[in-house]
Amino acid sequence: MAAIVTGLIPILRTAVDTTATYKCRSLWFGLLCVRLVVLFFAELPFSKLDADFTCNSSTPDVCTKFCFNERFDKPMIVAWNFMFVVVVISVLLMELFTSHLRTMAQKRSFRMKADEKPETQGAEEAQTVVGRGKMIIDLHKDRSTVGFYLLSIALRILVEACFLFLLLYWNLHALRDEHTCTKEGCKYVCILRAAPEKRMSIYALASISGIIITCSVLFCVYSIVHYLCNA
Repeated sequence: MAAIVTGLIPILRTAVDTTATYKCRSLWFGLLCVRLVVLFFAELPFSKLDADFTCNSSTPDVCTKFCFNERFDKPMIVAWNFMFVVVVISVLLMELFTSHLRTMAQKRSFRMKADEKPETQGAEEAQTVVGRGKMIIDLHKDRSTVGFYLLSIALRILVEACFLFLLLYWNLHALRDEHTCTKEGCKYVCILRAAPEKRMSIYALASISGIIITCSVLFCVYSIVHYLCNA
């Protein structure tokens, strides 16, 4: 639980403590938090995967290890965590672009203030307060900003689609109840303990990944129609 709290703190802090915002920003950070929580609990049944794997062999565990490697020949936990990191990067791409837009806006504001003489001290203070406020990016005004936003979301969709493929075609197949080794001299039947619970972890991860893909695709369609076609 300490690990999940440690992971949530920087995500929540970034989502709240910001000087610029854009459409659906809170949604993406909310889905990141949900994905991290699901990932944490989904990994719990796999904490002792090697101990849960048993073969009907009376010989030393060389055959058992071979059978284990034969059955779980695709990456699992590390691949899940790596995919989560890539999803975080796809979200941070828009954050970096937003930071760049705010920096450019501040520079333009400073140039305008240098060229204009404030009429009163009160007016100058009012301008400072406005400059320190939260900047809201208007996607109606700049198609390049919309394009970059859609690019970051397309990257997220691609990563989540790869993650679904990994879950359903690599990992889920390895979680069947029985496995028979094919190595000569080690043709034993092996059983995986708590296989249904492990499969449920796969289904949970696939569900949240499917939700993220659905939200991302719907937002892409909305953005194209609302910001690009009606521009």
